Amino acid sequence: MYMAYGWPQVIPLEPGLCPSSQRIIYLKVINRLLLVVSPSHLELWSSSQHKVRLGKYKRDSDSLQREGENLQAVWSPDAKLVAVLTSSFFLQIFKVQFTEKRIQIGGKQPSGLFLASISLLLSEQVPFAEKDLAVSNFVCDNKHLLVGLSNGSLYSISWKGEFYGSFVLDPHSRDSSKITHPSNSLDNGFTSGGAPRVIIQDHNVSRTAAIIQLELNLPLRSLLVLYSDGQMVLCSVSKKGLKQADSIKAERILGSGDAVCASVASEQQILAVGTRRGVVELYDLAESTPLIHTVSLYDWGYSMEDTGSVSCIAWTPDNSAFAVGWKLRGLTVWSVSGCRLMSTIRQIGLSSVSSPMVKPNQDSKYEPLMGGTSLIEWDEYGYRLYTIEEGSPERIVAFSFGKCCLNRGVSGTTYVRQVIYGADRLLVVQSEDTDELKMLHLNLPVSYMSQNWPVQHVAASKDGMFLAVAGLHGLILHDIRAKKWRVFGDITQEHKIQCKGLLWLGKIVVVCNYIDSSNMYELLFYPRYHLDQSSLLGRKPLLAKPMVMDVYQEYILVTYRPFDVHIFHVKLLGELTPSSTPDLQLSTVRELSIMTAKSHPAAMRFIPDQLPREGIPNDHVSSSSALLLREPARCLILRANGDLSLLDLDDGHERELTDSVELFWVTCGPEEKTNLIEEVSWLDYGHRGMQVWYPSPGVDPFKQEDFMQLDPELEFDREIYPLGLLPNAGVVVGVSQRMSFSACTEFPCFEPTPQAQTILHCLLRHLLQRDKREEALRLAQLSAEKPHFSHCLEWLLFTVFDTEITRQNTNKHHVSAPKYANNSSLLEKTCDLIRSFPEYFDVVVSVARKTDGRHWADLFSAAGRSTEFSVSLHFLFLVIFRPFNIFTSCLKCIGIIYVRN
Repeated sequence: MYMAYGWPQVIPLEPGLCPSSQRIIYLKVINRLLLVVSPSHLELWSSSQHKVRLGKYKRDSDSLQREGENLQAVWSPDAKLVAVLTSSFFLQIFKVQFTEKRIQIGGKQPSGLFLASISLLLSEQVPFAEKDLAVSNFVCDNKHLLVGLSNGSLYSISWKGEFYGSFVLDPHSRDSSKITHPSNSLDNGFTSGGAPRVIIQDHNVSRTAAIIQLELNLPLRSLLVLYSDGQMVLCSVSKKGLKQADSIKAERILGSGDAVCASVASEQQILAVGTRRGVVELYDLAESTPLIHTVSLYDWGYSMEDTGSVSCIAWTPDNSAFAVGWKLRGLTVWSVSGCRLMSTIRQIGLSSVSSPMVKPNQDSKYEPLMGGTSLIEWDEYGYRLYTIEEGSPERIVAFSFGKCCLNRGVSGTTYVRQVIYGADRLLVVQSEDTDELKMLHLNLPVSYMSQNWPVQHVAASKDGMFLAVAGLHGLILHDIRAKKWRVFGDITQEHKIQCKGLLWLGKIVVVCNYIDSSNMYELLFYPRYHLDQSSLLGRKPLLAKPMVMDVYQEYILVTYRPFDVHIFHVKLLGELTPSSTPDLQLSTVRELSIMTAKSHPAAMRFIPDQLPREGIPNDHVSSSSALLLREPARCLILRANGDLSLLDLDDGHERELTDSVELFWVTCGPEEKTNLIEEVSWLDYGHRGMQVWYPSPGVDPFKQEDFMQLDPELEFDREIYPLGLLPNAGVVVGVSQRMSFSACTEFPCFEPTPQAQTILHCLLRHLLQRDKREEALRLAQLSAEKPHFSHCLEWLLFTVFDTEITRQNTNKHHVSAPKYANNSSLLEKTCDLIRSFPEYFDVVVSVARKTDGRHWADLFSAAGRSTEFSVSLHFLFLVIFRPFNIFTSCLKCIGIIYVRN
């Protein structure tokens, strides 16, 4: 998850010698360096904590006149060479070298930045210069370059300036059939009446179609070729690289006929395609390219006439979000699930939490990228998004982003504290009082961040009162109550730690440390009261780099590639105090090696097992809990492609649950005395929205075939991204974007704003369905003082009543007995529950106002005598009828009341 914060930063560029070419042709970040190529010069900037220009190369007027302006450029993966193709088809290769001149930023410590020199190695005209061809962008590996030509061919060049010639892709080399969108794909991008589009077309790609974009993905060994007719060819690239034609083979033809740009997320194997319609289509490359869903600004009141076609797409480094720039106006960042995380385009005519309404007299300068977006590039950590506005070659506009690892990877999460972390700060959701959630900006100590920028891992303790933060080296701890930071006293010890993951084990912080000298990994256990080698409780060497980690009470889960699961038990002997010397013992309790061809895990979470009181001897039952915890024998697995499954750690059996999941939270477990969502096993979030999972009844529910039930009726706004849970409040905490404006600044300030979404109505309905009326009443009473309690009751009654109406309409022609012939219906149970609260009358009338009057008889038959609602119904009729019928309506209302009773 990525969320913009603060004011955009402007990076000024030097004016060029070609005022007629109002554009930047290339923007790229490698190794904390930012390369900018304009029609007449090259600039190299630092992309680290301090944005400083390190070097430049300006072509003189004679060179521009003789060889033409810079047209296309590419940077080698090792950041040592830059290739530029000019408008007169001269290939120029530049060398980037760093000098020994250090740049002093300020402060006592050196900055680590050195001045760079950019020199021209060769300049030679390409062989196809006289053929009057247009060219696409360059792609490259460590040895070769590849460029597309307007005659539909590809041309290969080496970094030494050797020209290998052109070749044409043969789409007929592989058999593939025509495939259309699956019927269950979700689509939020088509306007009304839009028809499904064909993904894979016939093999009649016109040989005269020009190649307009190349997209090379080295991890997937794939090459995407985009043609001017809107079709794309997906190619495989052999280990030989880009030198020879036989190393690149066309696999299948994609496209809906109007593609203009594309970008591939290698981690999740998702292809994002920008179209002329202003819509972005997401395809699954791992599943023969079915459409996942689409995203656009149509639902926010903007059409293609407002934004133009999609001009560029860029995935974040972790592939969890992507930025979309439009040709005519603006920039938007989306999550994979389709949540709009950030947008520079201001809302017009619609009430949106993320953007205010534009007033006619307001100046349009307050909107960034008002003239359209030509280039976008994320930095290596996802903290900055560099953008170039159309027709604005004099500056770069950089947006600051905070991100949340949520439950992925090797850093732990918590329910109590939601944290978004930026490059040098933490954005902490103050959620103790759910009436008014606030976002606290917590600046990190300058003494630590100046040497260890940027923030790489953050984990909050279970109670949310301590935060562990790790940068390039070492780690620091923050006590939220005392508002104090704890750091290593010995800087040499700090530099020996390269944190690759953080977990909290009670009052102990667990660090996954990488040992550079031996290329090994280990777990370090530090008490939260002291960061020093003398206080180290223990260390555990690991077999390899951990893929995912998790902790539950005294158990730690570590998973290695390809899929080896190790579970450790931690036992602490002695008190954990500064005056004592406790002994930490670590033992391996389970090892599991799983052979599978599925996508690798992105997150794993223990599922706590619970034993009921009746099945446990009395001498093993603690006085504080009716449940006895044992070693978790199951865990949830979220794979990189979004598949969610349940793994049995005893026999290695894996059961698939659902797909297209972006994140999930495990909630079952009896540790929390005030847990309002203990009936929930877990929740997941994806492009379908929020889904709530419940265990089925039984002595051992997970052993049953139907061990869970799914409740998909929790709606979540597509402008609010969920961050975590508050079990004691029964709500999901999310975050959305707001913008504040000031007359003294050019751009608005982006403000992440926390939002609370209750799931109480889902929990109450679930309990009532299982005839747990006392539990439902107790849960409702615990939540009566929570915000939006009345709204939860209203939503509960509305969903239950709507389901009852639908069931009646479905079965009205059937002769079979009603479902609740002998027992109370779910609607009656719901009304009995709500009747226990003073909001009862208002809730029933509010639901009646939202439903068809033909069904009121069913509602009031379960809710009670309608005379109890006479006053409220009187005002209801005043609202729903026109003024000149008020008197008649009131008489009808009174008549209905007396007739019914």
